Amino acid sequence: MIANLLVLLLFIGLIVLFGWLTYRAIRARKMWVKIVGGIAAGLVTLLLVAVTFFGAKGVAATYFPGAPAAPDLTVAATPEQIARGGYLVNLSCIGCHSAVGPDGAPSMQHPLSGGTDMAAIEGFGFIGAMAAENLTPGGKLAGYSDGELFRSLRAAVDQKGHNLAFMSFLPYGQLSDQDTEAIIAYLRSLDPAPAAGFTGDKMNFIAAVMMGAGMFGPAPDRSTGVVTAPPEGATAEYGKYVATYGDCRGCHGPDMTGAAASAVGPAVPNPRLLVAEISQEQFAEMMRSGVKPDGVAFPETMPWQNAAQMTDTDLAALYAYLTAPVQ
Repeated sequence: MIANLLVLLLFIGLIVLFGWLTYRAIRARKMWVKIVGGIAAGLVTLLLVAVTFFGAKGVAATYFPGAPAAPDLTVAATPEQIARGGYLVNLSCIGCHSAVGPDGAPSMQHPLSGGTDMAAIEGFGFIGAMAAENLTPGGKLAGYSDGELFRSLRAAVDQKGHNLAFMSFLPYGQLSDQDTEAIIAYLRSLDPAPAAGFTGDKMNFIAAVMMGAGMFGPAPDRSTGVVTAPPEGATAEYGKYVATYGDCRGCHGPDMTGAAASAVGPAVPNPRLLVAEISQEQFAEMMRSGVKPDGVAFPETMPWQNAAQMTDTDLAALYAYLTAPVQ
């Protein structure tokens, strides 16, 4: 935070400097100095103002997001909660927070010791580091209260209330209170594992400018108050909820109609077009095998292995959601 604030102060100083140079150029006696110097210095000043404005906006969004206070909460950690939490974590969290594999990407295997720099593997390491956190009791989460963990999942902030960059663009803040507590119960039950290296965010001023300018795309809505899940069943309503904790909506858009390209990633296709042409049985087989009905395998960017672990009911609900009219 201090480094980004210093850079912000530097840009403010540059605005003052180039603003003064613009003033001096305009007041010069020679006409060519007035025109050339005034235009050049003025354009640089305007550019610095824009960068500083967006940078300040991004710094505020990162370090002062206005997250609510952590609730006073103690999770019961019943066997049922732990089982449900394990199901949810192994569908979603493991995709980023599993141990680092030989290729530098998440291994999709336990322990959930994190360490993968998600910014680097996604191709935008120039904005800093987003190293997935160690979710076992051997990491920073051991120092979080249950309420602080709940707030991290719901509001995408760390213990200090700072924005969690990668998490802020995922829809886990829309999980029900019950499922959020189940995840906490499961994470508390894991064996402690040391992190392989640095974990957490180290975002630079470029990231702050891009965030302030909205170049990362819109963040999902964050739920407030008590959140309940729809009744479990093969319905479109519950299917939308499955698409939330399965992280389908994190990539394919809030309505699962695809997502436009952004400064940090390519466009993501609309899965509804394909699913509308196949049966529920074909859909389930496709999600469990990673191969489309025409024999073409999913691209490597599609984490079908996660969806392959879904229950039959969840897959049926997801199919119902993807074949229902977009609300």
